[in-house]
Amino acid sequence: MKTIGATARALTLKQNLTLATIFAVLCVSAPSASGAAPKSLDATPVDAQLLKFGMSTALSGPAAELGINMRHGILAAFDEAKAKNHLPSKTLKLIALDDGYEPARTAPNMHRLTDEHEVLAVVGNVGTPTAITAIPIAQQTKTPFFGAFTGASALRKTESVEFVINYRASYAEETAAMVDALVAKGIKPEEIGFFTQNDSYGDDGFFGGLAAIRRHQSVKVSSLPHGRYRRNTSQVEDGLADLLMHQPLPKAVIMVGTYEPCSKLIRMARMNNFNPQFLAVSFVGADALQRSLGDLANGIVATQVVPHFDSDLPLVREYRDAMRDYDPELPLSFVSLEGYIVGRILVKAVTSIKGEISRSSIAAALEQLGQFDIGLGAPLTLGPNDHQASSKVWPVLIGADGSQSLAWEELLSE
Repeated sequence: MKTIGATARALTLKQNLTLATIFAVLCVSAPSASGAAPKSLDATPVDAQLLKFGMSTALSGPAAELGINMRHGILAAFDEAKAKNHLPSKTLKLIALDDGYEPARTAPNMHRLTDEHEVLAVVGNVGTPTAITAIPIAQQTKTPFFGAFTGASALRKTESVEFVINYRASYAEETAAMVDALVAKGIKPEEIGFFTQNDSYGDDGFFGGLAAIRRHQSVKVSSLPHGRYRRNTSQVEDGLADLLMHQPLPKAVIMVGTYEPCSKLIRMARMNNFNPQFLAVSFVGADALQRSLGDLANGIVATQVVPHFDSDLPLVREYRDAMRDYDPELPLSFVSLEGYIVGRILVKAVTSIKGEISRSSIAAALEQLGQFDIGLGAPLTLGPNDHQASSKVWPVLIGADGSQSLAWEELLSE
């Protein structure tokens, strides 16, 4: 972790470095708001043949790869359910609308899904700021909001939990695992830096990490190295400068952002001989990060809320089979595996419903799953007072050729 003139270089970063090119736009759906009053299908049965589910997600913009792969995973689970006749005489349909990871586009999408398309549940949305916009609409229309690709605390607070049901571990659990492992390896709390998105998502990751640090040592917020950037941009120069000018210089940097700005930060840090241990939460997207950085990705650690997609666990083997049947040309990924798990849990809940299938019966069925096993090596749990199925965090080591499973004890090993 040798740094040559890092502090001096930081003073000119803002003038000398140019911005990265924004990721190509994919699959845009124009959002529109419904002028009608919110409609609740709380007790209304649906067409006996067609079960419609919705998602408002990033299909374009810097988080597009996340939204696209979540959609692929859910659809693979739906196709598998059809092939195995889990829901005889039923067709599962997923309506995906693009919000570009912008909350202003999420609200009209949610109204279209709940009022116009009359979906039974909103499934697999991507992002914290977009989820915060979506949840009040889901609750107002009594629409289950299930399996969002976010670990934000806003989806896990007691007062916000009605109709909001999660699969994944929280960002606080991800960053706590990182902090505990770094401290166990001799990194001092004040040597742990953060690079975060300047919004609710970044704040959630930062304050989760701060809480973990304070379990080891009392620190002031101002004493921690912390760089930030604006959502849906790659303007990371100021954030990197803040990290480089901090004393002591960070020996580890936890990233809570999206893959484009995080990739740019790492690339610029390497150019300036700043080589801390970089760690990324799951939302960053380890696969996209590796493809963006190539050899520069060597040694980056990312936390995942799913096992490695090469794992021999029963569910992961089934995921690989389902993805091959869905589209053999698609690469496997942590994100599509999460989408597949979310789809599998949803199908399990729907197949357990004995009477009419409605929004309320799906919400109840998810809560009534209790402790259940889908082949992840440990049981999952959902209940009326437990709306997070898993708290498991899996670390992986990113390299030029992909990623591999990592034990925390191996962190910082030469």
